[in-house]
Amino acid sequence: MRLLKIMTLLAALAILPGITGLAHAGDNDPLFANVTTDDPHRANMALTFSKAQFERKHPLTIFLNDRGVFIASRAYAERFKHHQKVLEALAKNGATIIVCPMCMKHYGVKQDDLIEGAKVGNPDLTGPALFKDDTKTLTW
Repeated sequence: MRLLKIMTLLAALAILPGITGLAHAGDNDPLFANVTTDDPHRANMALTFSKAQFERKHPLTIFLNDRGVFIASRAYAERFKHHQKVLEALAKNGATIIVCPMCMKHYGVKQDDLIEGAKVGNPDLTGPALFKDDTKTLTW
């Protein structure tokens, strides 16, 4: 009876990932980080996590939308000085920083105010980054 329980448990463990659809990140799967916040702590968490994965060779796209657009605006440089330095360094090293144009318009963020390396989003830029095979997404 005990052997039957052990064998049943092992069988369940062997098929469980297929049933539950558990995701497995490959060594270089892309990360699409969706940042909707202008809370400095939450934004820092998003950037710190994203940067750590980028340093581990995961291609990185950071999508700043809703109130997250303020983080990329030089008009808010005093509040987001650290965040902007991180974003500029990431962009300089090959990460993609996309800022939502509809959110920019809604909050009055001007394209001329965007930090170096930030790109105004559009379907041809955002879509391929989000839907690239094996991309993982996180939101803050």
